[in-house]
Amino acid sequence: MHIGIAGNIGCGKTTLTRLLAEHYGWTPKYEAVTYNPYLEDYYKDIPRWSYNLETYFLAQRFKDVLEIASSRDVIIQDRTLQEGVHIFVANNREQGNLSERDYDTYMQLYNLMMSMVNPPDLLIYLKSSVPHLVAQIQKRGRDYEQTISLEYLSGLNRHYEEWIAAYKGRLLTIDADSLDFEHNPEDFASITDKIDAELYGLFK
Repeated sequence: MHIGIAGNIGCGKTTLTRLLAEHYGWTPKYEAVTYNPYLEDYYKDIPRWSYNLETYFLAQRFKDVLEIASSRDVIIQDRTLQEGVHIFVANNREQGNLSERDYDTYMQLYNLMMSMVNPPDLLIYLKSSVPHLVAQIQKRGRDYEQTISLEYLSGLNRHYEEWIAAYKGRLLTIDADSLDFEHNPEDFASITDKIDAELYGLFK
């Protein structure tokens, strides 16, 4: 089984992935942020490095999905293949950071990959407001993230809402603003209760 965690920068995807993996005994699959060779350059000059960054992420996420498909474990993934296209690439295209030529090439790669893999069996969306995201980004203190603009985060959030509204698969939306699932056991239990009902409830 493949569980995907979706959400904007700073919403708590990695933390929730770790906690749910520990709680259920699932295998976590984390996004390759620390080792991305383009990330710091990207936040310094987004138009110059958008295509490079997004293509690198696409290749890594496709590799992850192929590994997930061949595994017998229940795997929980920190950010999904689809988000790269429907959120980040769409936002960069809209803001003029990605040329139509690069966008068309990227979409050819993406569509070929999607013809070979399936979406997650369950998508968990961590919904967050921009002020909450900003507070979390500042709190974790990654240097390359401190220059992210409010316009950029707002654009990503809008694309997330549009994507989720049209999403056709099994979906669970969590309001991350109102929860401290890392430090409050009751908040974390409210999430696992919803997951249990979705995956293991009657008539499922």
